[in-house]
Amino acid sequence: MTSRSSKVTARSSSEARAVARTQTLIKGTAGIGTVRKTTLPGGLRIVTETLPSVRSATFGIWAHVGSRDETPSLNGATHYLEHLLFKGTQTRSALDISAALDAVGGEMNAFTAKEYTCYYARVLDADLPLAIDVVCDMLTGSLILEEDVNVERGAILEEIAMTEDDPSDCVHDLFAHTMFGDNPLGRPVLGTVDTVNALTADRIRRFYRKHYDPTHLVVACAGNIDHNKVVRLVRAAFEKSGTLKDAAAQPIAPRDGRRAIRTAGKVELLGRKTEQAHVVLGMPGLARTDDRRWALGVLNTALGGGMSSRLFQEVREKRGLAYSVYSYTSGFADCGLFGVYAGCRPSQVHDVLKICRDELDHIAEHGLSDDEIDRAIGQLRGSTVLGLEDTGALMNRIGKSELCWGEQMSVDDMLARIAAVTPDDVRAVARDILGQRPSLSVIGPLKDKQASRLHDAVA
Repeated sequence: MTSRSSKVTARSSSEARAVARTQTLIKGTAGIGTVRKTTLPGGLRIVTETLPSVRSATFGIWAHVGSRDETPSLNGATHYLEHLLFKGTQTRSALDISAALDAVGGEMNAFTAKEYTCYYARVLDADLPLAIDVVCDMLTGSLILEEDVNVERGAILEEIAMTEDDPSDCVHDLFAHTMFGDNPLGRPVLGTVDTVNALTADRIRRFYRKHYDPTHLVVACAGNIDHNKVVRLVRAAFEKSGTLKDAAAQPIAPRDGRRAIRTAGKVELLGRKTEQAHVVLGMPGLARTDDRRWALGVLNTALGGGMSSRLFQEVREKRGLAYSVYSYTSGFADCGLFGVYAGCRPSQVHDVLKICRDELDHIAEHGLSDDEIDRAIGQLRGSTVLGLEDTGALMNRIGKSELCWGEQMSVDDMLARIAAVTPDDVRAVARDILGQRPSLSVIGPLKDKQASRLHDAVA
């Protein structure tokens, strides 16, 4: 009797572990969807936002892997793998994958970043089961055949060449290298010609098996959907592939830690025969979990986030020295970047850099006016809401939030955090960030005399 009771208890415990855990994270209000989360046995997380008023749905799977997870010899493997998952599975060819979504007017794509990768499909709500089946099949059943690796290598090398032909894009990769050096965060997401040519099918398959375990994945879906139905469809797809074997497995935690960036006063120039010189002047920023990020967002908006911003007014409106000038922030798990970009005629590069540096120094010392801060808060609140007006943006928000923070924040809470930023908060973060000695990255046809003067901008 005792022995039988022990077996029953053990079986009950095992069954309890195998039960999916569901919770409501955000209750829907007028114009805001209900966000729910289910964690399946095997550690797969499914987050949805239900909006009955729309007729579309966007389904995505986020992988907890990016270019910063690569060794030097594997640089570009994450992005390479992103391409290969579209090349076919045990049940679908590459044409079958694309034709399935085309046949219903859907959109399918993917993107790779430094800390995550996302695969997604946007369809009519009635076609959501098809999107779930196709994307889950891609993520769990990719063949990664050697012939596909060889064919796709050419496409990726063309993508690298295309990026290098766009200096306004390439300069940001150069700036990352300027700030981080030969560190995973300083290497290009696409990899280089040498590293991509050296990657083999076997190495990419090992990378795939290591990083695409269910515990490393977050499923996100937003639109006119039913949470329980999404869970059933996803669970069936993953169980069919045999990837939910360990019922006790737990999702991995978001990245954490603190990495200090000590780069200051460094200048990198990449000579190119371009019509413009493209510059990024910047310094260390904030990690994405830093509570000061709300104040930094307001500062960034006021400094270079719109047509009324300081940089736009000083560089373009008053002097006509550049067509494109803006500031931006990049937040990672343990560090961040703050940068100012401008594209201008090579003969004007030193004037543009001087104005940008003077503005950074002035704001670091004296701060922004209350009017500028109020206007930036209003602009940031409005752009936050307007940027979430489609199901794709909502899917991105809930998926990235779960993967990077492990929690969800409602739109109302986000707006409240922005509105709570005070002028003193903005001035304090301006002193901390803009008061640092900057570094500089430049792409353009600068002559020796011009190049020698670039250090003046970071002195």
